[in-house]
Amino acid sequence: MWNFYYMVILVLLMTAATCCFSRKEAMSPSPRILIVGGVAGGASAAARARRLSEESSIVLFERGPYVSFANCGLPYHIGGVIGERNRLLLQTPESLHARFRIDVRVHTEVVSIDPVSQTVVARNLKTGQETREPYDALVLSPGAEAIRPAIPGIQDDRIFTLRNMGDMDAILGAVSRDGVGRALVVGAGYIGLELAEQFHHRGLAVALVERLPHVMGVADPEMTFPIHEELSRHGVDLRLGRSVTAFEKAGGELVALLDNGDRIACDLAILCVGVRPETSLAKAAGLALGATGGILVDDRMRTSEPNIYAVGDAVEIRDFTSGDAALIPLAGPANRQGRIAAEVILGRDSRYKATQGTAICKVFDLSFAMTGLSETVLQRKGMAYRRVYVYPPDHATYYPGAHPITLKLLFDPKDGRILGAQAVGVAGVDKRIDVIAVAQRAGLTVFDLEDLELCYAPPFGSAKDPVNMAGFVAANVAREDVLLWEPEELASMTEARLLLDVRTPAEHAQGSIPGAVCLPVDDLRARLGDLPRDPELLVFCQVGLRGYIAARLLSQLGFRVRNLSGGYRRYAMWHGTHTVPLACEAPMQREES
Repeated sequence: MWNFYYMVILVLLMTAATCCFSRKEAMSPSPRILIVGGVAGGASAAARARRLSEESSIVLFERGPYVSFANCGLPYHIGGVIGERNRLLLQTPESLHARFRIDVRVHTEVVSIDPVSQTVVARNLKTGQETREPYDALVLSPGAEAIRPAIPGIQDDRIFTLRNMGDMDAILGAVSRDGVGRALVVGAGYIGLELAEQFHHRGLAVALVERLPHVMGVADPEMTFPIHEELSRHGVDLRLGRSVTAFEKAGGELVALLDNGDRIACDLAILCVGVRPETSLAKAAGLALGATGGILVDDRMRTSEPNIYAVGDAVEIRDFTSGDAALIPLAGPANRQGRIAAEVILGRDSRYKATQGTAICKVFDLSFAMTGLSETVLQRKGMAYRRVYVYPPDHATYYPGAHPITLKLLFDPKDGRILGAQAVGVAGVDKRIDVIAVAQRAGLTVFDLEDLELCYAPPFGSAKDPVNMAGFVAANVAREDVLLWEPEELASMTEARLLLDVRTPAEHAQGSIPGAVCLPVDDLRARLGDLPRDPELLVFCQVGLRGYIAARLLSQLGFRVRNLSGGYRRYAMWHGTHTVPLACEAPMQREES
């Protein structure tokens, strides 16, 4: 009997201990939330937390003077496109306090974190005074820092980076000085390309140096050739496949030395060679870092320490397409991550569902956009894929002002799952990549793209939208209705084959693949006897459609035939000679009808 009573008492004690532990671990219904860093992730977390909890104490620390600004708009204020500086200030400490009662402390840096006592030490950068601040939940949004390579002369005060309002002001001050007329941009990613355009708008002579053989390193090389042409058309001195090895002073000039011995004199230089996650605070606090060097978080934005969260450019995320760890510093994901961290802190089951890397960049009159993985990355990861190219107009060609879109679609050969897409053109690029990004996020396939019902009126689109066209072509390949050949195959082909140009003689005369025989698609049936039966026929046209029609005809008549996806325009882009006009040609208009 006594043993029974002892067992009951023991169970009651264990239950009480468990309850006490649970109460200790549970978040307060009105927690004190500290947020380190503003802009996209931190400011979003603060505002969302207040909308969910009026009782919580929310403190936001920002070591700079600005808590929420549009960093993506910085190049455009430098170029004068955004005229008023204040338009870049999305929120101020005063506006955040007035609307959300958030305690914003600018010019204040959090210098250490103690996860055990759940406190941080914050230092006022103006007075040097330090305070110890307790927290129930801590959100880290430190962002990323611009990379300054350790090369001779890099500390010259005429060499800048662009990450915040202070950087922008310094660059504006430099370009506004008398006698400043030459700008060097090092790195041709998103920011580098935007700055090259904006310096040109200000009337500066612009040189752009990129270590890769093409601009926009996240893109596939052939998709960037129109951008190269656009930059050259506007007088940008484009130096591809080159690196700056040093800066030196020559008289009053700043001179960049390139790895091939060239020298570029300039009045100022902007380094746009990439960013790295700012993790020093997290690392000192013992937070785990991921394989990429970013702060390791789960899908609820929780770090390795209880009650500490991290968001934005500093965190390692999961790539949506591959599932691998990645660093993808974009404003949209940072905003969503801040929102999710606040919701999790306040008891909601919110989860971050990976990053696709959907992005766009304006380069003079062109736009480049992409979503998902590039072919280059798919190859590096060893992932199976197929690719197709289409060049449809942005709207019906019988309505004035149509421009072609170069659209590349990558998909899984097993099931048609969308792996990525890239597009470049004058108009309609953002719309098509956005549609494909949504389709990819929703788990749709290239077969689903065929069936998408999208807006159509002559000024806005076509009855068969470019997204539909990409779906048609990809689905034809997936169903093996047509076999494709690639330009890079030509150099290694050993067996007999015949290059067959099915465009008109006039088009053929303007430029064709060396060794190709011209036989227009409309004449094929009447001239079948002119075609040999033994060698494989490699057909091509201007953009792929007439080649597809020819391939379907010939394959049904017993010929071995493959079509060049994207046609001669694709070959010209791959070969590095864009001899094909960028306007919508008459043959494309006829094909659309």
